Parts: sequence; C-alpha cells; structure tokens
Amino acid sequence: MKFLWFHLMPYTELPDDFREHNPSVWVDIHSTLFKPERAHLMYNDFLDELEYAADVGFDAICCNEHHSNGYGLMPSPNLIASALARRTKQVPICVMGNSLALYDPPTRVAEEFAMIDVISGGRLIAGFPVGTPMDTCFAYGQNPSMLREKYMEAHDLIIKAWTEPETFSFNGRFNQQRYVNIWPRPIQKPHPPIWIPGGGSVETWRWCAEMDYVYSYLSYYGYKAGMATMKGFWEEMKKLGKEPNPYMAGFAQAIGVAETEKEALELYKEPAEYFFDKCLHVDARFAAPPGYVTEATQRAGLESQIGRASQTLNAAAAQRAISKTAREFPAILENGYVIVGSPDQVAEQLRELAKELHVGHLMCLLQFGNMNKQLTQYNTRVFAEKVMPQLQDLFKDEWEDRWWPKPLAAADTATPARTTLAAE
Repeated sequence: MKFLWFHLMPYTELPDDFREHNPSVWVDIHSTLFKPERAHLMYNDFLDELEYAADVGFDAICCNEHHSNGYGLMPSPNLIASALARRTKQVPICVMGNSLALYDPPTRVAEEFAMIDVISGGRLIAGFPVGTPMDTCFAYGQNPSMLREKYMEAHDLIIKAWTEPETFSFNGRFNQQRYVNIWPRPIQKPHPPIWIPGGGSVETWRWCAEMDYVYSYLSYYGYKAGMATMKGFWEEMKKLGKEPNPYMAGFAQAIGVAETEKEALELYKEPAEYFFDKCLHVDARFAAPPGYVTEATQRAGLESQIGRASQTLNAAAAQRAISKTAREFPAILENGYVIVGSPDQVAEQLRELAKELHVGHLMCLLQFGNMNKQLTQYNTRVFAEKVMPQLQDLFKDEWEDRWWPKPLAAADTATPARTTLAAE
C-alpha cells in the first residue's frame, strides 16, 4: 500500500461566525475575508508541511486545484508542484490535478506538466479532474452540459501532444491549433501516469477502466460514505473484465493520530469542526447545476458529495446515506469523516478501509481545517513512524503498481546548489 500526503491548503483564519454571515465558502465568499499578509505565512507553512512529509518517508506528496474559495488556496497546483520539484528529491509529486476543460488551449497543461516532470526528474503523477461545479461552472463560467465533452477533447489533445513526435494540427469542436509541438516533453514515456479524481460518475468509472487510469475518489466524508461509490467502481471493473488490482484505485481520508486516543481527541476536535463547519459550507445553488451530473449517474442513484453536504437530498436518499451534514465532533467521528486515535487504533481502521474499499493508494489528509504547522507536523511524524509501518505490507506481494512514476536514477538527477547569504 502507498501513502500520499495530500494538502488542500485551506484558509485557516475564517471567523467563528463565518457560516452565519456567509452563504458559501465557494464562489461568492467575500474578498474582504482574505488577508494577503496572513496568507503569505499560510502558503509558506503549507509548503513546509509538504516538504516535511517527503522528509519523513511518505510515498508521494499531493496537491490539487480549486478556485474562488476559502476551502483550498490552490488555483494553480502547478505553481506549488514546481516549487516542490525543486525543493525535494526522489519523492513523487502528485498533481490532483488540472481541470482540463478550464484551459484554453489545453496544450498549456501538456507544457506545464512536462516542465514539472523534467524539473523533478520524472516524478510527476498527472491528475485530470473534470472539476467541481463550483470551480468549473460558476467560478469559470463553463456550460455544465458541455463540460465533459470539452474535457474529453482536451484529454485527447494533451495525450497526443505528449506522445506524437511530429508537429501536428488539431481540429476539434473546442480547440483548433495549426501547430502542436510542445517543448519541453516529459521524461516519463509514453507519458506520466494518469490519475482521475472522481466523485462517483458512472462514466468516469468506465473511462478509467477503458484507459487503464487510476480512479481516485476524493471523498472528504470518510470511508463509510465512500463505500457505495468504491463498490460501484469495482463492480463496473468486473463487468468490463478488468483485473481487481487495488493500485488502480485511490481514496482520500482525513486522519488525526497521537500517542494516545485521549490526546488525539483533544488535539483534532477544533480542526475537524472548523473543516466541516466552514471549509465545506457550500450553498446548494452551486452544488448541482443542471447538466453537470449525467443521466447515467443519476439513474444509478449516485449523488455528488457536495450535493449531499449542502442538504439537497430527498427524504428517501437521506435514509440510506451516511449523514454529510455533521459539524460537531462526536457526529463527525460517528459518521467516519475523520479517523482519530492512537497509532494502533488508526492503523486498524485504515486496514479495514483498504480491504473494504480495495484501494492501494491512500491520500492522507493529515492537515485539515485550521490545523497549524506544529500540529500538522506532529500528526505527520506519528503517522509515518507508527502507522505506516503497520500497513505497508498490504497488497505488496499480490499486485504490481503499474501507475507509479518511473523517475531517473538518483545518479542522473541534479542536485540543486543552495547559497546562504549572511545577514548584513
């Protein structure tokens, strides 16, 4: 089993009464709440935390893309990944990812991902999300009924740009380019491994199976709520005759670990309540624009995690769903949003998660809510030292991870020189 340290980069200083005075953390959150001088410190703490995770032995470090919100301060994950590519060695960098339909032209993604792969020495995992409705349809004004078609065309253009050695022309519905000839080109051949972040779309399951891509379910409501989605994915894989390789799947889970259960409950109560009360406070009018969720997904009875959290469920669906409206710590724990406890307790629950969901890649949210750098690094260190060793044997001898980067040998990679200037 592989462990990726996943950062959302939330704004950590939203006011206590944020929910009462703001209809949504996404799209129309008021700009006066953002303090650039405070965010300067946050960004640098976040980068320190990602680098620390690399230092203590996580298999990869991970960032993502969101817009116009206080839930994730990463409108350009490529900027973060480029900084990490320069400041780390050996550890893979997972960009989860670039929302392809938002790039005009999509060759921008092909170029920037290639740059990151080259700077890092072939350590990139390339994530291609469709994107949330808040990001794509409202913050960036995309037509929800055309979003997936635009996404698919962008994907095809990027793959061809990475793999076609000759300059070529591309004439699609959304993109027309007379000359496509990207420089640089990625180190990894034919291209970096591709992971698809998903929220439960039937079409995404099938497409991942057909393309041999990793399906990564980024549910921030825990493995209990993610059970139906992951079981649906594996059932679809079986129908299509694909092998049940757990490394073809990933799952995100918030985790708080300490030396004792008592300490863990004390430490992670406040950041957990901040995260689920403020960071995931999304107005229902932004959660499910008509045309965003496909007919097949609706017929399968799958609902978006944001839609549920914004309380758009009908009564029947509410009865069969894990609650996604809990904001108090006891209910957060009861519903499994966050796994909290001693190292042995956390390891036991994560082993159950991995086996039940059949996932070989776990994206660990070890910073969530308003957790500061000191607590984040403590959480990260205890997890790396006392939880990971108990779980790394999972799937190791049964399956091959064909979706992992193939970087240059250490002897062939650059060693960045650092110059320290004495203070004058």
